Amino acid sequence: MKRSTAKAPLDGPPSLNIAGAVATIRFERPSEHNRIDPDDIAILRRHLDKIAASPDVRVVVFTGAGNKTFSSGFTVGAILKRLDRSFEDLLDAVERFPLPTICALNGSVYGGATDLALACDFRIGVRGTGMFMPAAKFGLHYYPGGLRRFVAALGPAQAKRIFLTAQTLRAEEMLRVGFLTELVARSKLEARVGEYVAAITECEPAVVKSMKRQIDSLAAGDREQGGSREDYERSLASEELRRRLSTLMKRR
Repeated sequence: MKRSTAKAPLDGPPSLNIAGAVATIRFERPSEHNRIDPDDIAILRRHLDKIAASPDVRVVVFTGAGNKTFSSGFTVGAILKRLDRSFEDLLDAVERFPLPTICALNGSVYGGATDLALACDFRIGVRGTGMFMPAAKFGLHYYPGGLRRFVAALGPAQAKRIFLTAQTLRAEEMLRVGFLTELVARSKLEARVGEYVAAITECEPAVVKSMKRQIDSLAAGDREQGGSREDYERSLASEELRRRLSTLMKRR
């Protein structure tokens, strides 16, 4: 019997696939736990720019290749020479992205990739996985933006637990402390992400964007933007509201 000579696809930079209303960014180094190379940062920024310029896209999904690791974060060997502000700025850009973002955690998540997950609006994980933040073991004081996201999402006690002990959290604990939005069986991940996508695309796009922006402002303590009534009053006077309410009443 002849052995197959077919080669497995080579690992590479993050890919972008746009299909209708969904843009999927996938980390493509499964043999290296989907690490994020320093050169990937510019590629990811270009992906975000392309998505922002695509009028039909309504949702962005981040995920990883394979079924073992979502991402192990920034390449460890490049921390000393190539870890600069660009990685932090990238995750801030993901956090501020105007469209809803879903992190489909197909496997475990480590290091800076945990912060990328927190920069997304929703995090759906699979059972049997885990997370940990090894910065303190490396002797690295984590950058302020990442600490802010962890404290805002998990509270100071859990943020201290994750950063000061570098302990591994299992999937059920990730859900309990608020790192995960939902926890599902691996076989259900794609379907559950699809349900989120379907639900979001049924909503009015401009309202989804404006409410995401205002919720983020409220979370950041921005009183001016968080307390603004401008978007509410604009939607109240919109033809889209009238059209949707009319359709709803006809159905009833």
